[in-house]
Amino acid sequence: MATQPSVPVRMLTGERQLLGWHAVLSRAHEIEDLDLPFPPAASGLKRMLAAAVARITRLDQPDMPTQTWLRARNDHLEHITGFDPAAVDSYCASHVWDLYDPVRPFLQDRLLAKQCAKTAGINALVWGRPSGNNLDWFSPHTGTRPHPVLSHEALWHLVMHHYYGRSGTCATRTLDPPVAKRLRLRAGPLRGTVSFHPHGRNLRETLLLHLLPYQGHGQAPDTDRCPWEETAPPAPHTPPPDTTWPGRQLAGRSRHALLLIADTDGSHATDVYLSYASIHSPPPATDPYTIINTNQNQPADRRDTPQLADADRATWRHLDTLVLADDEITGPHSSRRRPAVFDHLNDLPGPVRARLRVHIHAFDQDPTCKDRAWYSALTPPIWPWAQEHDPETAARIAECRRAAETLAAKLRSTANYAWKQATGAPRARPSTWAREALTQYWPRAETLFWQLVEDHAPDAFTAFARLAVTCLRTATHTDLLHHPGAGPALALAVSTLRATTARPKEH
Repeated sequence: MATQPSVPVRMLTGERQLLGWHAVLSRAHEIEDLDLPFPPAASGLKRMLAAAVARITRLDQPDMPTQTWLRARNDHLEHITGFDPAAVDSYCASHVWDLYDPVRPFLQDRLLAKQCAKTAGINALVWGRPSGNNLDWFSPHTGTRPHPVLSHEALWHLVMHHYYGRSGTCATRTLDPPVAKRLRLRAGPLRGTVSFHPHGRNLRETLLLHLLPYQGHGQAPDTDRCPWEETAPPAPHTPPPDTTWPGRQLAGRSRHALLLIADTDGSHATDVYLSYASIHSPPPATDPYTIINTNQNQPADRRDTPQLADADRATWRHLDTLVLADDEITGPHSSRRRPAVFDHLNDLPGPVRARLRVHIHAFDQDPTCKDRAWYSALTPPIWPWAQEHDPETAARIAECRRAAETLAAKLRSTANYAWKQATGAPRARPSTWAREALTQYWPRAETLFWQLVEDHAPDAFTAFARLAVTCLRTATHTDLLHHPGAGPALALAVSTLRATTARPKEH
């Protein structure tokens, strides 16, 4: 994978290419961004590439003082050339990057071939294909006629399993000494989450912005390892090591063990072994690219949880969490804090900070095995609006987001009640009127949100109340002719929405 084309990228010229890992690192200053078709794969690969860049730039030293580290990163950001070619060559030459290496296959455990009695089937590797007992309603892929997958695409799916893999049953591993009970897969560390990645003017700048100074305690130098830097995968009986920065935190938290089987010329993966990586629970860790929600009523080990992805929630609704300062986000009225990677952006060079955007990668999944949808989005340059630089705009963003969600909730409840009053039907959640009104509301709410952010004059709650009334009138227009009680019910609902102009108190 270091030399064979395996990672799709979009060059600054607009050209799309498929490059090996070495070329991605050495030509990062010529690349605009990764161009993977799967946002979860892009999310995982950015973490892995960031860990590699930390090694190449020597920004992985845990004993380096914070201010010294920040100055060193700024020195790299102010150069327009690529990473040191000698450092890239040395790093790539020091490790095995072969997907089918007989001794140390990349991101895999070769012992699975001996420890597992059967394979899982190639369909279990490729996201989107039905496998196991799932019905293949509209798919040409079946367990009896498996279609091989190109090796470089198998790499993308391999990365997605390590970060977003399912939980549940898997092949049993025959260990020595044996395990007393049948173990199940644990879900991947990012399963069901949404990630926020700093996005610079090219991939080199983006990966440097992914790094942050070590903020823990007691990490000895040269003890941190990425999976490909280990001589062998960790033994299932051995307790996982502490989550150190950056290698283990960014690339070493997988709970799955996989082994690909190649065809005769290595161009395709034809099958896969899939099992658990460890019999022990994973050590605690906080991902630096996720919003963290804190519930003070939970035990300490379950108090902090990452923001879950929701395909029905527009990405602009996370914007206030990104621009508000930590003391605002974690104050008495809120339980969210922005990703740790944004903590030191004030120390960036001015031109870099001014054009910083955020690339959002998300995978809406349930905790076990159901995958709903993945999605991606790119914000405009938002750091000039941050609390530290423009507190008025940051507060306006928070107010507009809060108003949009308050009126959406009120629109849903009033539409449900009006539907019941008009039709006499049992109250549904949501009703026909609520579904249709909200379908119209959210796309228009995004447009209104950006208008209100630019124009500070209108009251946000009044503006979103007007939008909610318009959407409800449109959704109920036809039914006014068929239900005698629809008119009075709609009038009451409109009155209720218009009354929701007073800014609600937060508790």
